Amino acid sequence: MPHALVTEEMIATYQRDGVVLVKGLFADHVDTIRKGIDRNMADPGPYAAENLKEGEAGRFFDDYCNWTRIPEFADVIRDSPAAEVAADLMGSQAVQVFHDHVLVKEPGTSKPTPWHQDGPYYFVDGVQNVSFWSPVDPVTDASLRCVAGSHLWPKPVVPTRWLSETNFYPDDDAYMPVPDPDREGMDIREWAMEPGDAVAFNYGILHGARGNDAAVRRRAFSLRLLGDDTRYVQRPGPTSPPFPGHDMVVGQKLREDWFPTVFQRAS
Repeated sequence: MPHALVTEEMIATYQRDGVVLVKGLFADHVDTIRKGIDRNMADPGPYAAENLKEGEAGRFFDDYCNWTRIPEFADVIRDSPAAEVAADLMGSQAVQVFHDHVLVKEPGTSKPTPWHQDGPYYFVDGVQNVSFWSPVDPVTDASLRCVAGSHLWPKPVVPTRWLSETNFYPDDDAYMPVPDPDREGMDIREWAMEPGDAVAFNYGILHGARGNDAAVRRRAFSLRLLGDDTRYVQRPGPTSPPFPGHDMVVGQKLREDWFPTVFQRAS
């Protein structure tokens, strides 16, 4: 039986569209996540970034791969139902942690999060994966936007650097240019969300977010999880996150000491 937060319809939607809303996934952990974000912003990690150009208003901070040094994030991974819900949505027996990600848009930050897919940035391959995006502030216009079904496109979208707007990889026929979903009339899913709600989406889903023109902060916590079929894959350039020194080879299951299993379904 799936977790109480998950219905068979939600599982079918996730498998078909690659994206679904999970109400209240982190509802019991909102304060913990807020404390973790405060700790993260006060003590950024090596991958922290400020994503605004000179003269742009507001502040757009992001950072990732901090759960091993920020105890609040580790507590949420361990104590929340996220891993079990991920197993249900993915149809996976086991779930590994890939990484966490914090994204903060202060009031008056008009810059949107660019349209992108997560998968091309990563050194993982497989269809069993899920990313949870959860705000710890109420969001309406600054919510996540996902293009339903884009995880099934024949080619992935080329990954770009958000600030410089340059491509991660050299020109390669394996990737397609970033489309304009609004102009092209794509099926964009977005929801007004309460703190602790989460959008679950496949790494292949094209997604972005509007700027934050509201008078309140928009703090979001993302958790990226992996399923049974995930394997290491070589990309045509440096990946993000890079995980230097991982020593994995193509086709290998991700090493458990770096990417531990956090849920195992009873046989």
